[in-house]
Amino acid sequence: EVQLVESGGGLVQAGGSLRLSCAASGFTFDDYTIGWFRQAPGKEREGVSSVSTSDGSTYYADSVKGRFTISSDNAKNTVYLQMNSLKPEDTAVYYCAAVLGGLSADWAYLSPDYWGQGTQVTVSS
Repeated sequence: EVQLVESGGGLVQAGGSLRLSCAASGFTFDDYTIGWFRQAPGKEREGVSSVSTSDGSTYYADSVKGRFTISSDNAKNTVYLQMNSLKPEDTAVYYCAAVLGGLSADWAYLSPDYWGQGTQVTVSS
């Protein structure tokens, strides 16, 4: 059974930090690019960040560059998203997602093969 299990969401004040984790199971971790999408009420889904678990290449949306860092621990089949300098506009449900293959330039617009259940991130002003 394929699973992407997210953890680490919560409530934080603006300027604070959170670290999201995505633990994967049920598929060959190294064959996928794994990352995070987010969706806020009334807004379109946004591809936030992703990492190729085979070569470590990364993608960041312009809205999070310099504040978020994605990493992959292949021994644990887990991807992390370190979020610093959080802003109220970062408030959303964050979903872990896996796309078969390496990182592509249009990753943020692809339809992932697998999704997690989502974790709420709320940043208060």
